[in-house]
Amino acid sequence: MKKPSAPSITTLPLSPDEERRHRMIKYSVAMSIRVVCLIVAVIVPGWWAAVPLIGAIFLPYIAVVIANVSVEQGRVDVQRPGAIVPVTPPQQRRREDGREDAQ
Repeated sequence: MKKPSAPSITTLPLSPDEERRHRMIKYSVAMSIRVVCLIVAVIVPGWWAAVPLIGAIFLPYIAVVIANVSVEQGRVDVQRPGAIVPVTPPQQRRREDGREDAQ
C-alpha cells in the first residue's frame, strides 16, 4: 500500500488572509485609477471628458474581475533536489592484475 505524500510547503496555496490581501491591493489600485479618471473628467473640457468618464464607469466591473482572478495560475510545482538528478555511484574498472580502481 502506497503511503500518501504530505504536501510540500512550496506547493501549498496561499493562506486566506494573504490571498485576501492580494485581492484588496489589486482592487484598491483599480479604484484609485477610477478616482483619477473622475478628476480628469472634471478638468478636461468638451467632449474629451467622455473618455475618462467611460473609464470611470467600466473600471468597477474590471476591478472586481481582476481582483477575483486566482493567484495560483502561474505557480509551478517544485521538486526536491534529489528527484531532479539521480545519483549513481562511480563505476569500478578492473586492472590487469585483478584489483579494482575507481574512476
